[in-house]
Amino acid sequence: MIWIWISIAGLVTFLIRYSMIAFVNPKTLNVTLKKVLNYVPSAVFPALIFPAIFLDQKGYLVNISNPQIWAFFIAVIAGYYFKNIILTILSGLFSFWILIFYFN
Repeated sequence: MIWIWISIAGLVTFLIRYSMIAFVNPKTLNVTLKKVLNYVPSAVFPALIFPAIFLDQKGYLVNISNPQIWAFFIAVIAGYYFKNIILTILSGLFSFWILIFYFN
């Protein structure tokens, strides 16, 4: 029974998000709204990333010795120098795995 409700919730979430892509004609949006919508990904991304990296399960700031923080800094440096999203993600993942494997 729970899987039915999970599937329904997933379908409703998908349809809500897909409706903005499928049913809104970009030609009908005015210039100001298009400019504002260009900033949405850069405004939402930090709000998604910050809690995952810097907060624990209780909502407190984590210690600087946490491998997530160091992997984040390594990924930021790699992103700055390489300017490639795939290399940035891979450098963050591999550095996180190495830090966990060797230092935890």
